[in-house]
Amino acid sequence: MRAQILKAAGQPLVAAELSAPRPGAGQVLIAVKACAVCRTDLHIVDGELTEPKLPLVPGHEIVGTVVERGAGAERFAIGDRVGVPWLGWTCGVCDYCRGDRENLCDRARFTGYQIDGGYAELTVADERYCFAIPDAYDDVAAAPLLCAGLIGYRTLRLADEGERLGIYGFGAAAHIVAQVARHQGRRVFAFTRPGDRAAQEFARGLGAVWAGGSDETPPEPLDAALIFAPVGALVPAALAATKKGGTVVCGGIHMSDIPTFPYRLLWEERVVRSVANLTRRDAEEFLALAPAAGVSTATEAYPLADANRALADLRNGAFQGAAVLVP
Repeated sequence: MRAQILKAAGQPLVAAELSAPRPGAGQVLIAVKACAVCRTDLHIVDGELTEPKLPLVPGHEIVGTVVERGAGAERFAIGDRVGVPWLGWTCGVCDYCRGDRENLCDRARFTGYQIDGGYAELTVADERYCFAIPDAYDDVAAAPLLCAGLIGYRTLRLADEGERLGIYGFGAAAHIVAQVARHQGRRVFAFTRPGDRAAQEFARGLGAVWAGGSDETPPEPLDAALIFAPVGALVPAALAATKKGGTVVCGGIHMSDIPTFPYRLLWEERVVRSVANLTRRDAEEFLALAPAAGVSTATEAYPLADANRALADLRNGAFQGAAVLVP
């Protein structure tokens, strides 16, 4: 099968011909139809996430069709369309797993990081961590739901129920979660790279009531803020824009260092918290909510062979929404 391989951090992906994987007990073999390109993939390729298996097939926003089942795998039939997210396996016995917080499992393994992912024609996944894809979405449109959508949804849930929601970094996750927030009756204030008029117009087109640069002050105090850009300096900026008792949620897996800031920005019971990974419950809830909320995804499709170009375009903000590789 054709695949794109990471051999060492900091190096471009390499095209390779690999033997087709075989499903083990409880696993399914999936013919990949689409795999979205996530900022986490950039963090892995750049070496900012330091524990990948190498060589590695990246990619954890996978949509495909089940073509073979391993022993005991009965959840999906041959031909079923499934999605594979970042969370690929948990132990089921640690305190976190038994406490309904499997996203924090001490021994968790992640798709496209410790488990080969979807930058390939075929991939293998534990069927317990796969999900049926809503019929409302074709393969390319569905792929960003598997991480940008799921992590965005978890980030939104942790922001409580305030009406005025700030979103810092208007990329793949933000453009999905903004639609969910509007469905919930919230007003969205979008913060982009300073001077990025295209992204600001994109945000307004998705219903943002205000859009400006991350160096600007919103016209009203925010009830909560979500940060998707991997820029630590946005934490004090978001705190300064958030009202007393508000919450700032950092939705990324990696962020540059947060600079020193005065205690008065945190005082008055403001909260800063992070999101780590996702749970299967998040996936089940969000994949039911997305079509009901009328969520659509903006995508830019790339051939599998152009994975390095897709990653470079993501880094440079060359498109709105999400890049998707199509084998």
